[in-house]
Amino acid sequence: MSIVFGIIIGLIILMLLVVAHEFGHFIMARRNGVKVNEFGIGFPPRAIAWKRNPDWKKGKKDVKKWLRIPKEEWDQPQKTLIFSINWLPIGGFCSMDGESAADTRKGTFGAASFWAKTKILFGGVVMNWLVAFVLLTILAFTGMPQFIANQFYLANDAKIIGDGVTIMEVMPDSPAAKAGFEKDDVIVAVDGQSIVYPADVTRIGQENAGQKISYRVRRGNEEIELMPDLNDKDAEYILGVSMSYGQTFIRSSWSAPLVGAVTTVQLTGETFRGLGDMVWNLISGVARQFSSNDTVRSEGQAALSAAGDSVSGPIGIIGVIFPAFASSGIANLVFLAALISVSLACMNILPIPALDGGRWLLIAIYKIRGKTLSKETEEKIVSRAFMFLLMLIFLISILDVMRLF
Repeated sequence: MSIVFGIIIGLIILMLLVVAHEFGHFIMARRNGVKVNEFGIGFPPRAIAWKRNPDWKKGKKDVKKWLRIPKEEWDQPQKTLIFSINWLPIGGFCSMDGESAADTRKGTFGAASFWAKTKILFGGVVMNWLVAFVLLTILAFTGMPQFIANQFYLANDAKIIGDGVTIMEVMPDSPAAKAGFEKDDVIVAVDGQSIVYPADVTRIGQENAGQKISYRVRRGNEEIELMPDLNDKDAEYILGVSMSYGQTFIRSSWSAPLVGAVTTVQLTGETFRGLGDMVWNLISGVARQFSSNDTVRSEGQAALSAAGDSVSGPIGIIGVIFPAFASSGIANLVFLAALISVSLACMNILPIPALDGGRWLLIAIYKIRGKTLSKETEEKIVSRAFMFLLMLIFLISILDVMRLF
């Protein structure tokens, strides 16, 4: 039941994030004088639709702003904006008038200036970053889960909540044992620095190897301070404990908007870094398969495997990731939504013609060359890139299914 619930929640969140992206295009199109024919939630077949009443602005009394379009009129062209709700809950769309760059009719996308096209194409990207910022700011107020190394927060405006870093075992005759550490102690701070991850404890210990430093530990309902004499770096261990990570949440007050903004930037950096690693593993993995050395080929297979494991398609996101996060609490689910919103922004800014960044690059190249991008050329380039993306999604979906079983 929890898996089904997670899938439903995943579909709804993904649809809302895509709708937000398309709404960014919609706002920029309207603000820059480009006519929008239809804004839809979900994809056809159509379930219900309304059209903007042209008489609404004329000051007439008892005139509705929106008029429902009868089903028998759905195929007829409308002169005003259509708002529709459609049956397939897999996103949304913003259909502009004359979306080809070669269209020169007034009010079309093609007739807009280069700067207007830039704002329209990247309006969706900005909206996804804005959604992530809002979600992460709310989490900063209520309790931000910690998922990435060195995740930003201000120590003087942060309350750390949760299990933190728990000691699972204390090595005999170790600095920890001599200082009085016990199993199930929770390390709260080391050398005056708040602790979120076991890696933080290890890092600070390495930086202060051979010295005596302060460890603030929570034992039951009491916090105590322990002062171990750490071993040198070349010793078997510096402190002498094994640790586990219980999820930590950090709650901020006045700095929450700053935490939301910086965390959005951090997630953006991590997303691009992950994309770079995936591409490098893919290229290097394929290249190594042509080597005559068995070891090099094995390394190539490992790189290809890492590339496959680092990416997930719609099936993996909706069928695996969302159910897992939905069962781990609302804060984790909201963080995942923010992360996917950032991922949508990063993906759409890439220079692939079927995506926003690629369409902009195509228009920019032809503008720099002083040539007109014909409708036929644009459709040919974009359609081929779109087919490539569909093939990639299909292959990733196969990997997702293999992981499921």
